[in-house]
Amino acid sequence: MKTTVLLFCLFYSSLLYSQVTFDASALDNIAKQEQNAFRMKRIPASAENTANYDVKWYRCRWNIDPAVKAISGDVTTLFTPVGTGLTSMVFDLNQALTVDSVRYRNNLITWTHLLHQVNIVLPHVIPVNTPDSVTVFYHGIPPDNGFGAFEQSTHNGAPIIWTLSEPYGSSDWWPCKNGLTDKTDSLDIFIRTPKPFKSASNGTLVSETNAGSDIIYHWKHRYPVAAYLICLAVTNYAQYTHFVPYNSGILPVVNYVYPEDSAVVVTQTASIVPMIQLYDTLFGVYPFQNEKYGHAQFGWGGGMEHQTMTFLGGFGYELLAHELAHQWFGDKVTCGSWTDIWLNEGFATYLSGLAYEHLAPIYWKRFREVRIKSIVSSPGGSVFCPDTTSVNRIFDSRLSYAKGAMILHQLRWLMGDAAFFTGLNNYLSDAAIGYGFARTAQLKSHIEATSGLDLTGYFNDWYTGEGFPSYQVNWEQTGDTVSFTVKQTQSHPSVSFFEMNIPVRFKNASKDTLMRFTNTFSGQAFKARISFHADSLLFDPDYQLISANNTINAVAEHPRSNGMEAYPNPASEQITFSFNASISSGGGTIWIFDHSGRLANMVAVSAGQHETIVNTGHYAPGLYFYVCKMGEFRKSDKIVIVR
Repeated sequence: MKTTVLLFCLFYSSLLYSQVTFDASALDNIAKQEQNAFRMKRIPASAENTANYDVKWYRCRWNIDPAVKAISGDVTTLFTPVGTGLTSMVFDLNQALTVDSVRYRNNLITWTHLLHQVNIVLPHVIPVNTPDSVTVFYHGIPPDNGFGAFEQSTHNGAPIIWTLSEPYGSSDWWPCKNGLTDKTDSLDIFIRTPKPFKSASNGTLVSETNAGSDIIYHWKHRYPVAAYLICLAVTNYAQYTHFVPYNSGILPVVNYVYPEDSAVVVTQTASIVPMIQLYDTLFGVYPFQNEKYGHAQFGWGGGMEHQTMTFLGGFGYELLAHELAHQWFGDKVTCGSWTDIWLNEGFATYLSGLAYEHLAPIYWKRFREVRIKSIVSSPGGSVFCPDTTSVNRIFDSRLSYAKGAMILHQLRWLMGDAAFFTGLNNYLSDAAIGYGFARTAQLKSHIEATSGLDLTGYFNDWYTGEGFPSYQVNWEQTGDTVSFTVKQTQSHPSVSFFEMNIPVRFKNASKDTLMRFTNTFSGQAFKARISFHADSLLFDPDYQLISANNTINAVAEHPRSNGMEAYPNPASEQITFSFNASISSGGGTIWIFDHSGRLANMVAVSAGQHETIVNTGHYAPGLYFYVCKMGEFRKSDKIVIVR
């Protein structure tokens, strides 16, 4: 069944192929827009203040008029105490918003709102693991920090309000448990807005209820979701749906776009169909298959992977693929710390590359080349993010996105496709992290298990280590043997040597062969046999590795023994006779005899000819002899034919 869907995916993608282009600046633009969008988000207070309870359900009832930047409503949180009985609890909420009251079992209870946190005193001890709930009523104007989590703007004269909370902005517009320690198991969102505006949010739209001049939209989501992935957008949307046939049925992709753009956007969003089918084939069923996937246009240039409802400022091919990929890597499995943001962004970047590989393969090599050029544009920097106070560093295009993607590609190169994709599927389906949070160590454990490799050194070099290698290769060929030495320097002192499997291609005008060698130390020497005379060596010609400033030097060719050489020897399909110009100036003849002395072949060499090739594919295996006569030059030697 997987194969059938993949074939359909490839067929469908061919219909859209003419619409696919590769923009070398696309990833930088994605990261830059996300960096700018997230830059002003306030770092929340310590998660320790909210660690004593586990969120089970949010019911959010919000009043939104897109013409007015404001929010009012209430949020009910169903929770269970953790560790000990609960006498008080804390929600994160920006000080700019006003708490009107807090109710417990419909009774008013005591609270304070200080230092961007609502501290609630419960009327009695709630025992461990006992479900209970509180409701916070509030209103206000979410803060404007230059670019906040709750924005009001216009498009073509129509007002819009939309949210974007990653990484720390959820509490700028609603009372919640912020951070990367807890996902609510379930979510209901009620958005009341004036007619005829429409809302976009998480999960499935289950009802639209008239309320006088207003309309109330009820969105229901029944999968675990992190606070920063909860969203809303309200404007005069045009709406249409794509339907994706795939292994688990039909998935609706619901699109909310500006009416003035809908005629163009509908042709762009159609490319999401083969993308979903591809990711389903590679990484398992769409994680929220019982509900939907969707897009909502909003007033920012990039995208945000809100769970089941990606917000987009544009609809470019790579942006669509990138944000869709987050539904698996970032939403289903979310990084457990912003130090591990590459588990979100590096994966989404790499999966957009896989969309090129499978659906528009002409751009796949170019994708890798551009990522590598970005990575090596500066000598330092690790994929591990050491400074989570800096949103610019968290969402660094070169490191969290491009280098994160390419260290995944290098792992695939080391492990092979079967072990690589099996390891990633095991990571996604691990009950300990699926629909929860993960750290890099858990990813490492899964891919080590499927590959049988100890990848500690790899992660030390490429994840926490900084920089990249440069290779210096000296090579030569004698007969059918190529010899080369590989030296390595590093762009940053944090890594003493990058151990890696290196790809080397030997070629001439008509033939080439690609070989792989395990490079474990600088100055390592390698030898291999090839069946033709190579005129050049290409190092990593297909951009499998992160490296830069590589140099290739051909060692001066050894003088031919007595002015000529026959190679390869032993030979199989053919043997090449190569001559110095001085001995071939007058031409000559080569005779080949079998072991009994019977003539097997006679080859004429034209005057000035430097090389002649004799086909030996029809020769019986065994020992042969040749005699070469070029004017005064004479040479005889043996040849071995093998199969």
